[in-house]
Amino acid sequence: MDGKAGTMRESAVHNTTGRHGPAPDTAGTAPAAPRLRPPAHPVDPRAITWWTWQAVLTVLGFLACVAGLELWLWKKTPLPLSVGVIALSLLLSVAYVLIVPRWRFRVHRWETTGEAVYTASGWLWQVWRVAPMSRIQTVDTARGPLQQMLGLATVVVTTASAAGPVRIHGLSHDLAKEVVDHLTATTQATQGADGDAT
Repeated sequence: MDGKAGTMRESAVHNTTGRHGPAPDTAGTAPAAPRLRPPAHPVDPRAITWWTWQAVLTVLGFLACVAGLELWLWKKTPLPLSVGVIALSLLLSVAYVLIVPRWRFRVHRWETTGEAVYTASGWLWQVWRVAPMSRIQTVDTARGPLQQMLGLATVVVTTASAAGPVRIHGLSHDLAKEVVDHLTATTQATQGADGDAT
């Protein structure tokens, strides 16, 4: 990896300072809890290919259901209606495969600071989440078969939240390992000072 790419990756992993850091503790009180805000970093562009393959598999299942339904209702449905349903299904399927992966790439963002992990995900329903370091319990990576083929990984941050783990999708495998190492070290330091996550 060249120097510029390495510097960008290091900046993404170790973004612990700057305008998003905690406010100075001038009154002798504890810093305010991290606020929900847009994360700074996009995911790896190879995530588009990953999401495209996922979309293709979803569409194949949908088209198989449509084909089965059409065969079952073949003698009960007028031919123009059957042709229209098939044509509309194909059109929606192609649109889904072409649009959704690129849309997801535009939405998905992530960021880690010394205080929290920030994520934005989804496409039609979009979710922003923030996980304070003091609430993090475990940090892992997950890699399905398609992600392994593309050199991608998902960072899974388990917290003491009923909403479930925070996931950073679509990172390069090397960057995901660096993020896990960084979060593990930061979490241990934070919880060593403030107490364990509960």
